Amino acid sequence: MLPIDAAAHSSRWRRRHPVDKAVLGLGLTVLAISLPPWPGAALVLVTALTVLLGPAAVPGRRLWRAWRVPLGFCVTGALPLLLQVGGPDGFVTLAEGGPVRAGELLLRTSAASLGVLLFAFTTPLSDLLPRLVNAGVPAPVVDVALVTYRMSFLLLDSVRRIREAQAARLGHTTRAAAWRSLAGLGATAFVRAFDRATRLQAGLAGRGYDGTLRVLMPQARISVRFTLASAALLAALAALTLVLERPLR
Repeated sequence: MLPIDAAAHSSRWRRRHPVDKAVLGLGLTVLAISLPPWPGAALVLVTALTVLLGPAAVPGRRLWRAWRVPLGFCVTGALPLLLQVGGPDGFVTLAEGGPVRAGELLLRTSAASLGVLLFAFTTPLSDLLPRLVNAGVPAPVVDVALVTYRMSFLLLDSVRRIREAQAARLGHTTRAAAWRSLAGLGATAFVRAFDRATRLQAGLAGRGYDGTLRVLMPQARISVRFTLASAALLAALAALTLVLERPLR
């Protein structure tokens, strides 16, 4: 199981309905995109961090390990705004106002990614996907997503076992051996994936599969109090941004 999935299954908010957490987490993401970067996105970033480390009780080290990947993409996307190609001063020069635009983009994207991580760290996909049928998503689409989600963990486990076996047989001692091991890893994982898919299909057929996967979902109700508190927090962030934006201008 991936660290973010393990954190979601052991989250303090695991038993809450996904709608409750979607209003808060995805609402913060929408605010980060729609509000002015300063101070709006900065307030959203601080709020998301506070909720993640406080009420949601996400371990800081685990949060950083998950956040550093999208944060790297955010930094990579902001760096090109610092430069301009062509012009009277040379082929590549510093763009006028580039640092400001790069900082604004970095604030927006990093705050928005934290809002998505808030939802991901508190909501396992196994709790979310079956409920999408009630939201109008076609059942076959949900079934494919559930099977893909399950098969991805089986495939990752197979890759890990193969790598451990190759390392025990000194398959990574030289560069040539590492390339041979990588080729063998890809071939073996490909064959095992098809074998597991065949066995899964046979198992479903033996259990009377009729085109719909029926799974048990943990009982959860939408908390009106939690949803209203989340909406109030989002409204307060928007209002505070508008109040602080005037003197900053």
